[in-house]
Amino acid sequence: MPQKTKETPMMAQYQKVKDQYPDAFLFYRLGDFYELFNDDAIKASQLLELTLTARNKNADDPIPMCGVPHHAAQNYIDILVDQGYKVAICEQMEDPKTAKGMVKREVVQLVTPGTMMDEKAGHAKQNNYLTAVVVEGDQFGFAYTDLSTGEMKVSQIASFDLLLNEMLSLQTKEVVINHDVASEVVQAIVQQQILVSYQADGEATAEVSFVSQNIAQPIELAVIKQLVLYLATTQKRQLGHLQRAQEYEPSQYLKLDYSAKMNLELTASLRTGHKSGTLLWLLDETKTAMGGRLLKQWLERPLLDLKAIQNRQHQVASFMNHYFERTNLQDALTKVYDLERLAGRVAFGSVNGRDLIQLKTSLEQIPTIKTILTGINDHQAFERALGQLDPVDDVRELIETAINPDAPISVTDGGIIQSGYNQTLDDYRDAMSNGKQWLAQLEAQEREVTGIHNLKIGFNRVFGYYIEVTRANLAALPEGRYERKQTLTNAERFITPELKAKEQLILEAEEHSTALEYELFTQVRETVKLAIERLQTLAKEVAALDVLQSFAVISENYHYVQPKLTADSHQIDVVDGRHPVVEKVLGRQKYIPNAVQMDDETDMLLITGPNMSGKSTYMRQLALTVIMAQMGCFVPAKSANLPIFDQIFTRIGAADDLISGQSTFMVEMMEANRAIMNATRNSLILFDEIGRGTATYDGMALAQAIIEYIHDNVHAKTLFSTHYHELTSLADSLTALKNVHVGAVEENGELVFLHKMLAGPADKSYGIHVAKLAGMPVPLLKRADVILAQLEDKPSAPVTPVAGSAKQVDEQISLFEPEDTAPVDPQIDQVLTAVKQFDLMSATPLEALNMVYQWQKQLNHK
Repeated sequence: MPQKTKETPMMAQYQKVKDQYPDAFLFYRLGDFYELFNDDAIKASQLLELTLTARNKNADDPIPMCGVPHHAAQNYIDILVDQGYKVAICEQMEDPKTAKGMVKREVVQLVTPGTMMDEKAGHAKQNNYLTAVVVEGDQFGFAYTDLSTGEMKVSQIASFDLLLNEMLSLQTKEVVINHDVASEVVQAIVQQQILVSYQADGEATAEVSFVSQNIAQPIELAVIKQLVLYLATTQKRQLGHLQRAQEYEPSQYLKLDYSAKMNLELTASLRTGHKSGTLLWLLDETKTAMGGRLLKQWLERPLLDLKAIQNRQHQVASFMNHYFERTNLQDALTKVYDLERLAGRVAFGSVNGRDLIQLKTSLEQIPTIKTILTGINDHQAFERALGQLDPVDDVRELIETAINPDAPISVTDGGIIQSGYNQTLDDYRDAMSNGKQWLAQLEAQEREVTGIHNLKIGFNRVFGYYIEVTRANLAALPEGRYERKQTLTNAERFITPELKAKEQLILEAEEHSTALEYELFTQVRETVKLAIERLQTLAKEVAALDVLQSFAVISENYHYVQPKLTADSHQIDVVDGRHPVVEKVLGRQKYIPNAVQMDDETDMLLITGPNMSGKSTYMRQLALTVIMAQMGCFVPAKSANLPIFDQIFTRIGAADDLISGQSTFMVEMMEANRAIMNATRNSLILFDEIGRGTATYDGMALAQAIIEYIHDNVHAKTLFSTHYHELTSLADSLTALKNVHVGAVEENGELVFLHKMLAGPADKSYGIHVAKLAGMPVPLLKRADVILAQLEDKPSAPVTPVAGSAKQVDEQISLFEPEDTAPVDPQIDQVLTAVKQFDLMSATPLEALNMVYQWQKQLNHK
């Protein structure tokens, strides 16, 4: 009869640890497995597709359990963390063989979405930011860090909308707060699929003091402390690679809210969510992982300071003018590994021998890079870089001397330290080598003396070294020559005093050698740790050079030009501008360039023209040109004169915000309102089809009111595309507004897009022509022409529907069906009905062809 499960000491220990981590999966180490129990096991078995078993299966209440091998645990941990869960790793803290009673176990690390350190394939050029928030009154303290690189930034933010925008822009997966944060703020964060973690206040640590030493604002000090304490609590190890926090203001950079970055497809495609087809995809010719991450940071935070922009332009121009030096630099950069994350692993204690060899290889490239920069005639452009490129020779020489170039991944199994680095280790290795040679000689000698040719010397972990003689040859063994050790079915094993002595020497050498190697490796790692700040400074400079050479490569490949930027002018003059990403996809020969020209007296271009003609592309190309220019990159144009913009606002495309329960039109109005309320004279606004999400007259009224408000009150440079042709008359009364349109012509009844921006308003919308291009049925298009003619004649009167209009044939030209119209052939009507009812999506190609054949046969024999 089943019995109730009695709590064992092990399960009591498990539950005690689990109670400390209720919101995490507890990976509890038992021998070679990590086990999960109870609810953790049930949920993990579903998420990880593991077999769910039970402990004490015959009891009334068996304990659910599942497990994963310890050597494969990282893959399972990654899967759980990628899905937004936390994993607490509980290890055995003592050897089970020597432990008295229960083996002591402790959680050695809490892995969370914001603290993932391991690089996955294809993710090396991405940051994983952990963020933190504290609230004081109406102010928010905000900080973020990438644990793998040690980067730390902090800011004081004045509104929750700006705070949420920062989180979304950083693509953070986890935010650390305290229990004082209001529930509505927490709920709004959770709605964005961001994990909320809590950190209680505590004593400031040495890491907190180091990271915050350049910060003075109390709210910023508080949020840094909260973030660093959370890292210390979860990681349970030294955080010596954390860099001094850098204070930043979002207003120090060209402001792009999350919707603008999304609409302009800066880093993620609207269609796929991936990098391909974005501006980042176009610009990324970086050769290092840290260069790729810095490029993304520059892209999301273009500069406002004219001198800083011009410095980058100067360096890009120098690389463009020195092709061979740039090529040599690229060759050197390809041999530079991820210095930032290597330094992070050194501090974290997770670095291995191969990582240190990668670090040495990277440092070997620095003198070459300095020589290349010095060889550029205009090397003054790189004067600062040359001063920052410290080759960290002491670290390189230490690794070269100490670490085996073919070091294994494991740091505890030996083979990691070079011969000649430590005399004691060399002696152990010599003893092992000579000992094994001695064993081989002993085996040969004993075979000759005894005449037993299959006599062998072997090793067993229990009995050590032994001499083995098969049972058939025992008679040939001289009496008393060996001491019997073990009897097998077909053989006997013996030892001698000399063999036992040599065994002790060899085994001691092996054991001591492995332990000494690990000790020496740890000493090397701790020495390298002292140079982490120097390595991080070097990494930043190499990353910047990598991004600048990337700008030079794409500027040369795609014939970009250096833009002229002015801080005291509002004039835009882009000659033959192109959309960089569309041009790359189509090819330069197929892309039709367009000018954007707005003098100081022109604040707004009202853009009309048919759908699919390129209005949205035209608007986006200006925004991308501005962003590239203020990053310091050259731009896709024949020439470009631009002001320095402080913000870019966009309302392009239509989408519901299902998470917040907002309709397309509500999202449109909110984005438009953000622009209207926050834009300045130095901002750029892109509005595409504002007002189309409501009734025609409502939409037109709103669109006109928005145009007038921006024109009279905001004075930002604005591109406003619309299908409301009535709005083009505003150019007569609004002096800072000009009409432009995308050209299109009709040839033989077909619409041909010119994709060329022309002065003045479009003469018509061509909506029905676009419907024709989309393949709409001809009767439907004929009917639309009739309705359009009626509406243009009497725009305020509804059009009377025609009986049977869905079945009208091509000759319909009137609103009213003539009385003498011949009735539709019943057989044709039967075929049409069959066509409508046929489920094309469920049919196979053969079934569809067969049905078409049957209909055709029916019509031909009617």
